[in-house]
Amino acid sequence: MPTLLVWHGYKFRFYALDMGEPPHIHVVKDGNSLKVWLESVAVARNVGYNERDVDRLLAVIAEHRDQWIEAWNDFFGV
Repeated sequence: MPTLLVWHGYKFRFYALDMGEPPHIHVVKDGNSLKVWLESVAVARNVGYNERDVDRLLAVIAEHRDQWIEAWNDFFGV
């Protein structure tokens, strides 16, 4: 379970069991969870975050998108 970034308490990570899915990132904090597809920076699932939080998190993801796709490919041997 690589954690790629901790930002203001939000943990940006992916899970080993995510193999076989398109590259994406999970953002977790305080029991909330956000799953975002990295190619399109689009929300796949949101549990608990408000719209303002999602917008801020998407901006962080967009900023790191390319390096996180590379980390995904390295981790899963793509």
